[in-house]
Amino acid sequence: MMWRDVVYLLTPGEKTRDKYGAEVIGEPIQREVMANRKSVRQTEFYQAHAVGIRPEIVFEVQAAEYQQEQTLIHEGTTYHVVRTYSKSGEHLELVCSRTSLEV
Repeated sequence: MMWRDVVYLLTPGEKTRDKYGAEVIGEPIQREVMANRKSVRQTEFYQAHAVGIRPEIVFEVQAAEYQQEQTLIHEGTTYHVVRTYSKSGEHLELVCSRTSLEV
């Protein structure tokens, strides 16, 4: 399979304490992964929209490359992974939104 896009999967930065004892979160760690950008399927879009989720884009990556990251960057835009879907044992679809689902 030919990969056409590059995404950067983000792992949250390490939590440490500063000299005053306050918790400080370090910079996120980025990993470059090859991917294919896809459109959100119409049925998935409307089902998600009905419950307040706005999936905007889907990225297909190799399953071995994905390590449960919840955030990624593509072409300067930050996306949050809403859902993952295994297409086969080798490939995984990451359904993404620009809006975080965290409360």
